[in-house]
Amino acid sequence: MTAPHLTLLTSADWHDYELLDSGDLKKLERFGDFRFIRPEPQAMWQPRLGTDAWAADGVFRPDKNDSENNESGGWHLAKDLPESWQMRYQELRFLARPTPFRHLCFFPEQAAHWNWCAEKIHQFQQKHNRRPRILNLFAYSGLASLHAAAAGAEVTHVDASKKAIVQAFENRDVCGLQDAPIRFITDDASGFVAREIRRQRTYDGIIMDPPKYGRGPKGETWRIEDDLRPLLRQATDLLSDDALFLLLTIYAIRASSLAAYYAVADVFKDRPGSIEAGELAIEESALSGLDTRRYVSQANFARWAAY
Repeated sequence: MTAPHLTLLTSADWHDYELLDSGDLKKLERFGDFRFIRPEPQAMWQPRLGTDAWAADGVFRPDKNDSENNESGGWHLAKDLPESWQMRYQELRFLARPTPFRHLCFFPEQAAHWNWCAEKIHQFQQKHNRRPRILNLFAYSGLASLHAAAAGAEVTHVDASKKAIVQAFENRDVCGLQDAPIRFITDDASGFVAREIRRQRTYDGIIMDPPKYGRGPKGETWRIEDDLRPLLRQATDLLSDDALFLLLTIYAIRASSLAAYYAVADVFKDRPGSIEAGELAIEESALSGLDTRRYVSQANFARWAAY
């Protein structure tokens, strides 16, 4: 058996976001006009920029007891930093703000997936002359949903967090996409998918970005090691005969992109199409002499496409 080819995905379309430098287990990033320092366990090298260049508007200091994920801790923010500010990717506008889990309400490395989904949506429209129906599970603050809707899809956006749904509404309004065909639903992903199967609803594309752990609005529990495979199997039951893709991104677990590849390949073994897997990465902009740019891996992914 031939081993799968693994791909390193980055996005070159960012102007409002930049990975300025990395090293000493940290990364220095620009979000709009503001700079932030966040933990980065993979940055096991020396920074290229001097200490003065690492001045920042916000620094996230992880809890010493959270040695694995560096997600718990606290921000030390400049007094004049606004509560939120507007950013842009292509024609997509949205709000950024520091969260208690070291993120800033979106994941810039995901832009490579947004572009890929938009390309698939355009291909579908040309072939079938209608809007594809896209299901976005664990959809967070809505950027993938909004980008897909702007590309011409009808989107069902599902997240168990009411706060995340509120943020998605805010981003929709910032984008001026109030009339876009998007359903925003606060629900447990597994429960929603099971009910959609019983309703005999189908989707032409599915986006999945599951957390390591999670809780639904009614106390439902999610553990990726136990629940991902059943959800993937259910998700394939939701795909229409004309389905064009399923996209899986995995953060925060000790697994390689091979794990994502084989998880998706297992449920699509009887369906024609192709599967691509690899890592989502951010390209560092700091250069020193003749050094080439470095890449910081952020997540594993696997995606099936019908064509």
